[in-house]
Amino acid sequence: MKSFPFGNATLCILLLTLLSGLWIAVQPAPQRPVTLTYWVFARPHYDAYRRVIPQFERDHPGVTVDLQLVSNSALATRLQAAFQADLDVPDLCELEIGSAGTMFRGPLKDVGFINLKPRLEQSGLYDRIVRARFAPYTSRGEIFGMPHDVHPVQIAYRRDLFEKYGVDPGKIQTWDDFIAAGRKITIPGKQYMIELSDSDSVSLESFLLQRGGGYFDSAGNVILDNEAAVKTMEFYVPLVAGPHKIGNTVGDMYGAQFGKALEDGYEMSFLCPDWRSRMVEDNYGRLSGKMALMPLPAVALGGTRTTTWGGTMVGITKRCHNPDLAWALVQYLYTDKAQLAQRFSDTNILPPLEAAWKQPAFQRPNPFWSGQRLGASYVELAPQVPPRFTAPEIDTAQAKLSEALVTCAAYYNRHGGDSGFDPFVRSTLRQCADRVRAVKARNPY
Repeated sequence: MKSFPFGNATLCILLLTLLSGLWIAVQPAPQRPVTLTYWVFARPHYDAYRRVIPQFERDHPGVTVDLQLVSNSALATRLQAAFQADLDVPDLCELEIGSAGTMFRGPLKDVGFINLKPRLEQSGLYDRIVRARFAPYTSRGEIFGMPHDVHPVQIAYRRDLFEKYGVDPGKIQTWDDFIAAGRKITIPGKQYMIELSDSDSVSLESFLLQRGGGYFDSAGNVILDNEAAVKTMEFYVPLVAGPHKIGNTVGDMYGAQFGKALEDGYEMSFLCPDWRSRMVEDNYGRLSGKMALMPLPAVALGGTRTTTWGGTMVGITKRCHNPDLAWALVQYLYTDKAQLAQRFSDTNILPPLEAAWKQPAFQRPNPFWSGQRLGASYVELAPQVPPRFTAPEIDTAQAKLSEALVTCAAYYNRHGGDSGFDPFVRSTLRQCADRVRAVKARNPY
């Protein structure tokens, strides 16, 4: 008998490979019948879900959840391209509030997420969640996202410096009160009452929402030039422009420069949604015990004392092979009160499920914030959070509002609040709004 031409060792390897293949073919590894793929963009969400998903899998034998952390900058584009090209998409996906609206283009039948409203109503969650938080994820009466958070905004301030300069937050009820105090302690070029930008609309947006304005109304119509927008711009610009401004920014709202400005007293306060309070705790430990929080001043006495900044939704895609299981996972992660309490302890993020707020975690004093009950202070404001409506053209609208702010601030620096400022603001906002309307009109999808 002739030997194998490549040697006996090679022959043995070949035979073992064939036998192994035959064994796998007739004895396949047990398969778990259902797998849910879940994309998230925020590391704290990913870490929190990774800890608790194993329990969900144990409660649903045979189920696996493939949790994936995807870059926020790429997530929306990647998902939208996958929808349009009929490629694989996750079963569930979290989206940041600024990009969510871009997913709701075209006829409702073409939106890539399922309508959650029937499930929300049937489960009773629609009446147990802060109603305003559904607004950013609603289009033409259908709700495509379950809100992850509330994100009420307070003013965080250097308590030690306010005490040094005789500023009593308890006596500040309106923005007029705040501005009067700010003008007493602001020293141009050296220290400012509050961190505000004269070029980035992110802060202006918070003021706009507090006054009942926004980029779009509930029907998706552009409202960047309505009376609320005009009055907000006319109020905001003198805070960041002209000789009596009390607001300034170092151009870095999250990093080392912002921390340095806060530690040096260059900026003595800032707009602080719940998530930003944890960012400050984690990164600027030397300020522990020197910081405190106060409700946003009202536009007029008795008015709303907060606004909102940021947000996240989770949606179930129409490609999901088991929407009922996906909905069970959403409820597990978003409505389990013990999880929500732990998540608040880890992130300071207030969940929209009102029943969760009774957990002890929301009542604990926080040493960093001068012993204030941080959770309770945000809970008190949560019912006042205004709705934030969106549309597919949200990116254009945000860019145009920033453009209008820069233009109006430049005018105010040159001319102050002369008789021409009001018509200039109205004209500028109308041009920017018309640009968004033009983009909206020419896009059939």
